[in-house]
Amino acid sequence: GRVEFLNETYHHSLAFLHSRDEFAAQAALHRERIKKIFGQDARVFRNTELIYSDEIAAEANRMGYDAILAEGADQMLGVRGPQNAYRPAGAPGMKALLRNFRLSDNIAFRFSNRAWEQWPLRPTTFAKWVSQIDAVGGGACNLFMDYETFGEHQWAETGIFDFLESLPETLLRAGHDFRRPSELADALTPAAGAAGEINAPRMISWADTERDLSAWMGNAMQTNAIQELYRLEKSVKECDDATLLNDWRKLSTSDHVYYMCTKYWADGDVHRYFSPYESPYDSYINFMNVLDNVRSRARMGG
Repeated sequence: GRVEFLNETYHHSLAFLHSRDEFAAQAALHRERIKKIFGQDARVFRNTELIYSDEIAAEANRMGYDAILAEGADQMLGVRGPQNAYRPAGAPGMKALLRNFRLSDNIAFRFSNRAWEQWPLRPTTFAKWVSQIDAVGGGACNLFMDYETFGEHQWAETGIFDFLESLPETLLRAGHDFRRPSELADALTPAAGAAGEINAPRMISWADTERDLSAWMGNAMQTNAIQELYRLEKSVKECDDATLLNDWRKLSTSDHVYYMCTKYWADGDVHRYFSPYESPYDSYINFMNVLDNVRSRARMGG
């Protein structure tokens, strides 16, 4: 009862941006798998990499979800905070829960940075930050981060597991509690009028300093790779070959184009850390070679 399963795209893809049919299919695949393995029917949707817009919220609402997760991006919130639940402009009947990216990234990225002014981060310090949210009107401190934060991005030697072991008790002693996303959506009521509504006519995400789509669609290689991938969708599906379709869908995973990113400075370091390739160009060449194999199989009917 302390864990809640969410739904997203089965192959962690950018499908919504390129094929609404494929997006719906991958969301349905994930929903079915969660039901089969865990017996849970998710109420909350989390799109790949927290990519969010009014249109995505509307589509999630049509699929029957009560709430959706999104980045608490400044360009969407303005002077408001991510601690409140909001009504998505595209789906006023559902609620949006927003990531507190500052506190989330203090754990996910800054925890082991010895040059950070808060290093080493103590559970008591983190509890004080959460208490500051209560001091300005309450709400929730939504912490979203990659699962591999613990033990991979932040190695055991950094003290991350000791921090995690102590954090819940420290927060509870400070008067805070924990809620699952659907519980939070039920408990929080958006403010009336415009103050309780979020508008995202353009896509936002949790990636990089821009918090947009540039991590995956910021250069010509990435754009070309994605366009060529989805250009094959119709012919692959017409083959009625489950193995071919699965291979094609694996190529839709967002990591493939993420590795092709050519950003520099702070974000470039993050992209280089995650990539198994020598360069973004190697990633592109490898991807297009595999895609060519899928294309050839589709021409032959599977």
